Amino acid sequence: MVSLRFPFSFSQPSNLPHTATRSFSVAVTAAAAAATASVAGIAVYHNQKHPLIQNALNCLFSNQSSHFWASLSFADNSSATVVESKTGTSFPSVLGGSRKLLGIGLRKKSVLGLKNIDVYAFGVYADHDDVKKILSEKYGNMSVAELKENNKLNEDLMEADVCMTVRLQIIYDKLSIRSVRSAFEESVGSRLQKFGGSDNKELLQKFTSQFKDEYKIPKGSVIELSKERGHVLWTTIDGKEVGSIQSKLLCRSLLDLYIGEEPFDRKAKEDIELNLSSLTQK
Repeated sequence: MVSLRFPFSFSQPSNLPHTATRSFSVAVTAAAAAATASVAGIAVYHNQKHPLIQNALNCLFSNQSSHFWASLSFADNSSATVVESKTGTSFPSVLGGSRKLLGIGLRKKSVLGLKNIDVYAFGVYADHDDVKKILSEKYGNMSVAELKENNKLNEDLMEADVCMTVRLQIIYDKLSIRSVRSAFEESVGSRLQKFGGSDNKELLQKFTSQFKDEYKIPKGSVIELSKERGHVLWTTIDGKEVGSIQSKLLCRSLLDLYIGEEPFDRKAKEDIELNLSSLTQK
């Protein structure tokens, strides 16, 4: 049950106060919409009657947690869509039948150090069954509060043979595939060096060479980076498979950009950790 943020200079993630973080809202009926009018953020849409409505209303009027979206269950809502509030970018709550959305965020770039531009929105997914099978044995008896203080959960997720997907949805309409390739050379390259030493240029080149100049990525394009069984990283662009590489180091380095110690979006990482904690509960 799932509980629910190029050659360029990129802004560093800011550690904002909790009260300044994104909020989420649920739009399910006209009546619920009136109740949620004052809540800015992500809306969850579903076109059928469902217990989700009651869960949403309960969350709206509960002050137990500012992450109220984390209490929403999408176990029976694979058709639900989660929307990133700032950009209006929508993400399916489930991919491939069993990969549940843990959190969404934004990747920004800085223009001359004066202005940030949203480059793409991203969603991080993990296979529900894999998390239960692999991580619950170690963490299943710990409370969500205890897991929140445990910095090993994300590390174990990146190291374990858990199927995951990072879905990138392009927002910036002037982004080129060459810029994506250059950005990954820098960001993934730094992680490869961090986790594996300096002798990984061939692995990095094998990964970045998948982003060929022939591919066009206008606004709305989708790039999916999926870690499959055996630590195989599959890359697709708008549904077309462009390559696969078997490398635990590469998978770890890629995921570290989004859920590691210095993530692109710190608030998104917090949401991911919270929802991952819920998934591990026995």
